[in-house]
Amino acid sequence: MAETKQQPTKPSQDFVEVKSIKDGVVYLKNKGLRQILIVSGVNFDLKSDDEQNLILGTFQNFLNALDFSVQFFIHSRKVNVDKYLKLMESRKEEEGNELLKIQIEEYINFIRNFVQENAIITKTFFAVVPYDPVVIPGGGSKGLMSFFGGNKSSAKAAAEATLQENLEQLRRRSEQVITGLNQIGLRAVPLEDDDLVELFYNLYNPQLVEKKDIAAQ
Repeated sequence: MAETKQQPTKPSQDFVEVKSIKDGVVYLKNKGLRQILIVSGVNFDLKSDDEQNLILGTFQNFLNALDFSVQFFIHSRKVNVDKYLKLMESRKEEEGNELLKIQIEEYINFIRNFVQENAIITKTFFAVVPYDPVVIPGGGSKGLMSFFGGNKSSAKAAAEATLQENLEQLRRRSEQVITGLNQIGLRAVPLEDDDLVELFYNLYNPQLVEKKDIAAQ
């Protein structure tokens, strides 16, 4: 019986579109740029009919004014209360009043049992602002080198200037989205590098990591 050769397993990095994260910008492998905004929520159901209609109308006008696509998504994560329970355990050990110790212990047990039976889910809202520069076939580093007659410094300067122009376009789009969301009472703040890394780690490893706090500043 002929043996079948097992195909080599691709590294997990091959399935991730992100190339790098720097200065609050997500660099994709296809040369695209992304900035992710964390957006505050609004309790729509508690608004009056007039307020709801105003919010919907303003949001519709905001979307119609955009000449680029924007992705909105909700990240739902189970809250990890272990750290909080450990803090309460420390508080109980430091408490000198025996009655308060008992009350703290009962509270800890209540929280632990409640979480086991009822998962606490938190939702975080994000807006993804894209900028995809036009990629000219053969216009990579070799193409630039050919254009500049093999001058590495000139090609590097041209590539850096193009990148800065693309980043400026992304920044303008982000500012437009932030302004539009502010008009309907939503606060949007760009995520920093550490928060972006944590967000993508959580997205690609949902079974391993329960939510940590990614808070708008």
